[in-house]
Amino acid sequence: MARDDKQDRLNRSPLHLLHRAGQCATDVFHAETKGGDLTPRQFAVLLAVSQAEGLSQTALVERTGIDRSTLADIVRRMLKKGLLQRRRTKEDARAYAVRLTEDGRRALRSAEPVSKRVDDKILDSLPAKQREQFIAELTSIVSALSKSAPPQQAND
Repeated sequence: MARDDKQDRLNRSPLHLLHRAGQCATDVFHAETKGGDLTPRQFAVLLAVSQAEGLSQTALVERTGIDRSTLADIVRRMLKKGLLQRRRTKEDARAYAVRLTEDGRRALRSAEPVSKRVDDKILDSLPAKQREQFIAELTSIVSALSKSAPPQQAND
C-alpha cells in the first residue's frame, strides 16, 4: 500500500477521527477554563450527579461512559477537593451513593457556561443545518456501540 493510501486510511478512520475530535474538544475546554481545576470528565461527573443525587458509582459509570477504574480515581480526587461526598447505600453496604457538596455545586455552576461555550465552539465548526444531525448521529453511535461493546478497560 502506498504511503498516501495509508495516510488517507488514517484520515478516514472513524476510530482515529473520533479520538482526535475528543482531543481537540478537551483542548478547547482547557483553553476556555484557562487552566482551571476541572477536567471535562470531572464536569461530566458533576453534571451526572447533579441530575440524580445519590447515584452509585456503578450508575455513574453507566451514565458517563467513564470506565470503572478511571471513575473511581476521578471520584477519589473529587472527594479530596471537597466537590463530592459519598456514603454507603442502605440497599447495598458495598456500594457508595455519591452527592455534590456545596463546593461541588459552586464548581458546577461556574463550569456550566464554560461547557456551553465549548459545545458552541465545537458545533460552530459545522454549518448550522448540520448541527442537530451531528448530535443525533453521535448519539446513535454511542448508543449502538455501548450496547455491543465489551466491558471498558482503563484509558491510556
